[in-house]
Amino acid sequence: MALSPYHQLEEEFHRLHVFRGAASLLRWDQAVMMPRGSIDVRGEQLAALETECHAILCAPKVSRLIERALANSSGLEDWQLANLKEMRRQRDHAIATPASLVARLAQESAVAEAACIEARRTQDFAVLRPHLEQVVGLVRDKAALLGQHLGLAPYDALLDEFSPGLTTGEIDALFKALGRRLPGLIRDAIELQGAEPPLPLLPAGARLSVSKQKTLAVEIMRAMGFSFERGRLDAADQPLTEGVPGDLRVTSRFDALHPLRGLYDALHETGHALYDLGLPKEWATQPVGRNRGLVLEESQSLLLSTLIGHSRPFVAYLQPLLEKVLGVSGPEWSADNLYRHLTRVQRSLSRVDADELTRPVHITLRFELEKELLTGALKVADLPEAWNAGIQARLGVAPANDVEGCLQDMHWPAGDFGFFPAYGVGALISMQLWEKLRTDRDDVDGEIAAGRFDGLVGWLRENVHGLGASLAVPELIQQATGKPLSAAPALRYLDAKYLEQR
Repeated sequence: MALSPYHQLEEEFHRLHVFRGAASLLRWDQAVMMPRGSIDVRGEQLAALETECHAILCAPKVSRLIERALANSSGLEDWQLANLKEMRRQRDHAIATPASLVARLAQESAVAEAACIEARRTQDFAVLRPHLEQVVGLVRDKAALLGQHLGLAPYDALLDEFSPGLTTGEIDALFKALGRRLPGLIRDAIELQGAEPPLPLLPAGARLSVSKQKTLAVEIMRAMGFSFERGRLDAADQPLTEGVPGDLRVTSRFDALHPLRGLYDALHETGHALYDLGLPKEWATQPVGRNRGLVLEESQSLLLSTLIGHSRPFVAYLQPLLEKVLGVSGPEWSADNLYRHLTRVQRSLSRVDADELTRPVHITLRFELEKELLTGALKVADLPEAWNAGIQARLGVAPANDVEGCLQDMHWPAGDFGFFPAYGVGALISMQLWEKLRTDRDDVDGEIAAGRFDGLVGWLRENVHGLGASLAVPELIQQATGKPLSAAPALRYLDAKYLEQR
């Protein structure tokens, strides 16, 4: 018996899922194991896979099947209808972008990422500049084509890839609501914490075994539900999560001089991984079974690594593990001193190491800069100066070199424009979900302090992970929390944590 148009589409998108999984593992290999001299070969491989994925989505056969399935959708179940909607959405994005542009962007971004690593090594933006100019030009072309085809402004079309259902106007409103309160909150928190910093965890120049740090991260990841039978943790220059739910690869930046950095990078990536592991298994190879974009992914990472990981109950759980696995003790490793480290507010230059209060400032700066790069209002050559001026105006600190400034992120060389807002909106979502989770579960703090994470992960799987891509972001948040997405829960959380509960 011949398959229906809808079931034929499922077969085509299963193939797409396999190709995307292969590309993801190649990106993991590039970050962890690939010889640096092999970048041209890797760029060609990734371009070939991206081209093949694009060809599947743009094939006339797929468009015909989508139209026929839509015309006969009355017999489909709710999840099948949601899957068909996602199939159409992915097709619409793909056919707006020529295959030649997809291949060029994949290849140029791979080269630009390698150039960014070299630019960081030499502290010289000029090494990256010509390659970033190529990437920005290609992204500009892509945004214009996508926007025209989807009926969206160019930047909104790029946002739709990472934060489905959200627009520039909505993100602007959220960031403005947060931004009105944030400067005063940062000032008050710094004043309240006082000039005396926490005790240093290590004496000057002392080192703590990276191997032991990784052992600690593995133990905590396992307690949180990460499966090392179908996943692994490795060291790399950048923390990331690649692969598919049956084969997840996590990396972290372990540093002998900074004993908590590797752990918290690993926790952040574990948030991504647990989201992937909680996706509906029966839809694993289909569009509706994927995560609901970076904005939801980031909310899960921040919820795990920051809202939970930087809480007093988690520190109570962590402190004896540090003594057992790392062999550390003394007043500098007390729960109180650890908590002071984790909640210390500082006007720093680094986004990835920024605290909860100053991180949104970094995100909004990048949001504004990438919009200007996309329109041409800001030239790539002028990016370092604009970056330095922006961070100085917002946080009162100035980069000493480009590594401390515009070279600290790989997202623009990778071609990921429309990406940064998801970090900021993801943080707001994490705090709104956390507020609702704590209402629904009576003793979350006790569970965390005891190292029991099944209950809270189960809540997330029921209300976020298990929904896959069946709902747009605003609809998912409304359903999970009973309220529309807002900055208000974040402001309540930050006020309570940094001003009220010292």
